[in-house]
Amino acid sequence: MTAKEFIETLTIISQNYSGEIPKREIFSLAKKHEKTPVFEVVKLLREKDDNHRLGAVSILDWKARNNKTSKDERQDIYRAFIDNHKWIDNWGLVDRAAPYVVGRYLHDKDRKQLYNLAKSKNPLERRTAIVSTYYFIRKNEVEDTFKIAEILINDTDEYVQKAVGSWIREAGKRDEKTLKIFLDKYAADMPRITLRYAIEKFAPETRDYYLNLKKPAANKYNNRGF
Repeated sequence: MTAKEFIETLTIISQNYSGEIPKREIFSLAKKHEKTPVFEVVKLLREKDDNHRLGAVSILDWKARNNKTSKDERQDIYRAFIDNHKWIDNWGLVDRAAPYVVGRYLHDKDRKQLYNLAKSKNPLERRTAIVSTYYFIRKNEVEDTFKIAEILINDTDEYVQKAVGSWIREAGKRDEKTLKIFLDKYAADMPRITLRYAIEKFAPETRDYYLNLKKPAANKYNNRGF
């Protein structure tokens, strides 16, 4: 299968819709093209059309989820995503593939690349850093989620802020104590949108507690009391 075949089939499918083609159709077609060679998927990823690029990351995602995918191909899938990240230019493309393409690949490896991404100037690479940890969360491993969240805690990009809040919330479902320790430290300073996403599943009184948490008043006295 080739990138050209994917595009031609998607064009035929799109004729059945008067407006935008539903994403479910793209995901379904990507599943059928799961055996497309990675180098062909990269061609698709570099297309200008948003649906073609969504198809590309979806193919990578299906490949990464497949337990029969070889170690070598899994590495190629990961590299295709990382090395072509400039074409992954919206949050939907990140979220579609990062957990399995990046997170699953790095699960049993050095995770330094995630920390490099967290310090990137590209906000979508920073979002990839935190979103990729969802695979770890599914394995009841939350340490990297909170460590990367610390790096991104004062990020100025809205889509990074939302991702940080969402993923520490998900980590908190596995380890609520660690989430609360994290919030006790950062809730008063973090962007409000991050905080609201993070506390979304808490009881109303707990949400109110963190929403009203204030920064400690600066101590105008030195340690000697004057």
